Amino acid sequence: MTEVERYLDAATRENTRRSYASAVRHFEVEWGGHLPATADSVARYLAEHAGQLATNTLKQRLAALAHWHIEHGFANPTQASRVRKVLKGIQTLHPRVEKQATPLQLAQLAQVADWLEDAIAAAKGRCDRAAELRHLRDRALVLLGFWRGFRGDELIRVQVEHLRLVAGEGMTCFLPRSKGDRQAAGTTYKVPALSRLCPVTATVAWVEAAQLTEGPLFRGIDRWAGVSDASLHPNSLIRLLRQLLARAGLTSVGDYSSHSLRRGFAGWANTNGWDVKALMEYVGWRDVQSAMRYIDGEDPFSRQRIEACLPEAASAPTFVLPAPTPEPGITVTLDARLMLTRFTPRVRGLAKARRLIEELCLTPHRAQRLDVDGTHFRLLVTAADDAALEETIAMLLDEMHRIADNHQCFLSVALRDEAGDRHWD
Repeated sequence: MTEVERYLDAATRENTRRSYASAVRHFEVEWGGHLPATADSVARYLAEHAGQLATNTLKQRLAALAHWHIEHGFANPTQASRVRKVLKGIQTLHPRVEKQATPLQLAQLAQVADWLEDAIAAAKGRCDRAAELRHLRDRALVLLGFWRGFRGDELIRVQVEHLRLVAGEGMTCFLPRSKGDRQAAGTTYKVPALSRLCPVTATVAWVEAAQLTEGPLFRGIDRWAGVSDASLHPNSLIRLLRQLLARAGLTSVGDYSSHSLRRGFAGWANTNGWDVKALMEYVGWRDVQSAMRYIDGEDPFSRQRIEACLPEAASAPTFVLPAPTPEPGITVTLDARLMLTRFTPRVRGLAKARRLIEELCLTPHRAQRLDVDGTHFRLLVTAADDAALEETIAMLLDEMHRIADNHQCFLSVALRDEAGDRHWD
């Protein structure tokens, strides 16, 4: 392999290479297709697997075929109108509910961590070094995965030499590459030191016990307490977590996966008042829509909201409720004017960006649309004081610009206090 080939090979993630190779092999060998392919053959391939494979799997197969054609200098048949229409028809006739991992709640995390702590003590008492090391590793893996909201593949790619302790604060963890890091620039994550269920203490205890100085943080352990030089295999992580949860006394462990740690932290942070911007920065989401898939509101079925508005039963005595005590703080009526334009004429995300801005940014502030085009709104922004108001508006503007950027759109926005002369843009 030449130096050029080595760097070209490194530009694509190993998981992506494996999945693309598998998809191309399925099309060419198992299905009997020919490469380079035609739009008609790709459309027939999709149609014959409709209902058998999930839509996301079919999209991944298309991405692999597109990559093969581009890499080999052929026209990309997956972009043909016929192929796109067939895929849309499959989505229409074979709808599937997206399956998501069950989030691991904080109480369940504590149950697992406490069970592991007892198991470590028991293993020491019976001089079972292999079990002790395994439980120390698992405790570090679960706590680090939860409190940092790591994906499964990110957990197993953490390197010991990339960990740095910060006295009194926590630990930094550098990942040279992750799913959201498209430019492979590397990301440094900060891991907090906590008084309970501490990921830093658990990680340090595992590293010291296994005498690790470099290489993968999470590795296999054999029956003789030998620690492998290689990291845990990605396919083993889900099975390991489910076995661990079952031993700790949790039920329905088949609904959990490595994403349960990430979803669990996102739900905990949302319930405890983290705003979307702070959560996105902490976990590493670049798209607001991706963040929304992980977050369940405090009233996900809107039951409490609807119950509060139901009329009383006819037999119930009628009485006048006392006037509610006004909440402390200030409420400001803002006149909002927005203008979205595409980066280039070929950008197709304009309508989606406008819809997300209205749903995620404006609706929480009781927005009233004042025109047909959706460029003029009236908002009610409530805050504890002027400083909090400025912070709320700054976050609102930042989130709107973030959504526009993610959909390749320019956003021009102006907010004006209708009762005063203040304005923001």
